[in-house]
Amino acid sequence: MEQTLKGTIILGDEFEATEGYITIKDGIIEDIEERDIKTESIIAPCFVNAHTHIGDSVIKDPPYLPLPELVQPPDGLKHRILKDISYPELVISMKACIEDMIKTGTCAFADFREGGVNGAGALGESLSGHNICARIFGRPADGDMSYLDLCDGTGLSSASDMDIDSIKEILSQTKIKKKKFAIHAGEKDTTDIDAAIGLVPDFLVHLTHARMRDLRSVSDANIPVVVCLRSNLLTRSGIPPVKKMLDEGMLVAAGTDNVMLNSVNMFSEMEFLAKTALFDDRQVFKLCTLNGAKVLGIDKELGSIKKGKKARLMILTKKSNNMMGIKNPLSSIVRRARPDDIIGII
Repeated sequence: MEQTLKGTIILGDEFEATEGYITIKDGIIEDIEERDIKTESIIAPCFVNAHTHIGDSVIKDPPYLPLPELVQPPDGLKHRILKDISYPELVISMKACIEDMIKTGTCAFADFREGGVNGAGALGESLSGHNICARIFGRPADGDMSYLDLCDGTGLSSASDMDIDSIKEILSQTKIKKKKFAIHAGEKDTTDIDAAIGLVPDFLVHLTHARMRDLRSVSDANIPVVVCLRSNLLTRSGIPPVKKMLDEGMLVAAGTDNVMLNSVNMFSEMEFLAKTALFDDRQVFKLCTLNGAKVLGIDKELGSIKKGKKARLMILTKKSNNMMGIKNPLSSIVRRARPDDIIGII
């Protein structure tokens, strides 16, 4: 099956706004023709949400509590609720999140999935029938490592939440299975950063409290980082030093984090990032698309509009009340576009 789209294309890995046509065949971008045309549409790559906890969607209105009381295992609020929720309720809740991601322009996401085998299995069941790329990072329950057979890797909460020898054993078992290992670090304070870097994970999450020496160590070790600004602000953790990370040459991506704190809407994450931490629209868009794909190892297929990549595209209108009169399509997507400006998703 072949189809042709026309519009202002946010093209290539540098996201240049270019007018023209995209030809899609069997779900792959077969051709891109640059041509001076009049168009009321913008064609952009779909988002890659590089860090979520969509199981947390079973509670969407938690009280305002300090970060450890909300999320720290084993007795944080989310963990108590996840222990009590039924498997069918968890699946239904995660399905709703997945459908929300698709509707709001996300084509791929990474989830840190608590609950061992049952948690990973519930997410796998939630994904059934949905056209979205998921990378599942599970964690053991009661020492059972068999979750790895259902996951793309391991995603741990913090090097401070477990004995370091236990973490190293989990890391070893993950690598034996040739899977990825990721861990939160520097979200609450600096105490877990050195240990996390020493594990040489495939990527780190947060680094909200990272010092310059931490950033240099992460950069020297070539470890990517996923930042979650709305989540960090809500939990009073602060704003991560995103610009300094990029200045140090680090690969940085963005995620929406816990669904109990924030929606999975990447437009909101992108706008917040642009207006609080990184006044560079092209870089912000890159964090929310291509860089996320690179962190997850799917950038040869997703994250930008290029020949040979999968056609995972969102089409936005320039005619909505919100977008009418825009002059810079990329900046307008980053700073003001909303899900209701989407008129089509491929």
